[in-house]
Amino acid sequence: MNRRFALSLAAIAAVLVALTLSNIRYSPWTNTVARSVDERGPLSDAERANIELFERVSPSVVQVAARSGITNPFAEDEGPAASGPAASGTGFVWDSSGHVVTNNHVVQNGREVAVRFASGEVAQASIVGVAPNYDLAVLRIRNPRQLPPPVALGSSNDLKVGQIAFAIGNPFGLDQSLTSGIISALKRRLPTSSGREIANVIQTDTAINPGNSGGPLLDSAGRLIGVNTAIISPSGSSAGIGFAIPADIVNRVVPELIKNGRVPTPGIGIVAAGEAVATRMGVEGVIVVRTAPGSPAERAGIRGVDFSSGALGDVIVQADGKPVHRLSDLTDQIEQVGAGKSVRITLKRGSETRDVNVDIVDIGRG
Repeated sequence: MNRRFALSLAAIAAVLVALTLSNIRYSPWTNTVARSVDERGPLSDAERANIELFERVSPSVVQVAARSGITNPFAEDEGPAASGPAASGTGFVWDSSGHVVTNNHVVQNGREVAVRFASGEVAQASIVGVAPNYDLAVLRIRNPRQLPPPVALGSSNDLKVGQIAFAIGNPFGLDQSLTSGIISALKRRLPTSSGREIANVIQTDTAINPGNSGGPLLDSAGRLIGVNTAIISPSGSSAGIGFAIPADIVNRVVPELIKNGRVPTPGIGIVAAGEAVATRMGVEGVIVVRTAPGSPAERAGIRGVDFSSGALGDVIVQADGKPVHRLSDLTDQIEQVGAGKSVRITLKRGSETRDVNVDIVDIGRG
């Protein structure tokens, strides 16, 4: 094929392409008007249930913002008014008196706190009380007007792994987001900033991201079953492992915060060895290192480690008949009994086992 023939073929091909495009562009069969919308069928039962849940509960979910040294924590982060670090999270209406529940870590460094309702209205709030041991805080709306209804309260005692769970919150500052998933585990233990652990924590794969903290975890009836508080994520975003404080703990702690501004820290006055120490020594239970002077544990005759010889003293193996494998088992049982009462402690000293009754006091005072 010579060069002149090849150029001729190329020219013919170009003309054919141009004519084809021209016919497509100006073809009388080309649709030049918007298409009609196809009618869809009815929403599924699950879709209608999700919509109804969101529309019913979301007005009672608020965005919480806290900042040190600022009149309006929702102000933009610029200018002379925006001084001090800010924190943002979620909360929800607890009662008709204007109390709002959120996480302690959302408001712990805030001098000024404000909440934004689903309607867009912003209201100033005061911190009524905080419970770092449970990562819970209660706010009170100043001069509340017409408040949305409180979120319906459920129980975390009868939850089952696999049941559906919903979260409403403000992830990354985006208002009123609904996510859903399942309860993926129960009876988790979650360390808090106070050094204690929250027992019986709910694990869920419902998407929880920064900004969801303090928001409600709901069952399919729209009842509160937990307060979203933390995630496990290498990237900082939801990896399908989120945690919520159980509603039964919330329902015990929040009334105390409203009444007294604080929650008692029940204890018996011992210093315990870490779980790793007990494991290395092959001991099952809580090793008592020492007792606080004048504490109920000391008065009950509980003995700590003999540092001169290195001999173990008492190991706590049961509390009110329930096994104690680690310190969180003991503190969980003591908290359930409560300050002002007593607990039966089963001690193992050497080859002997004995029971003692120990008074529970509020070790958080003083």
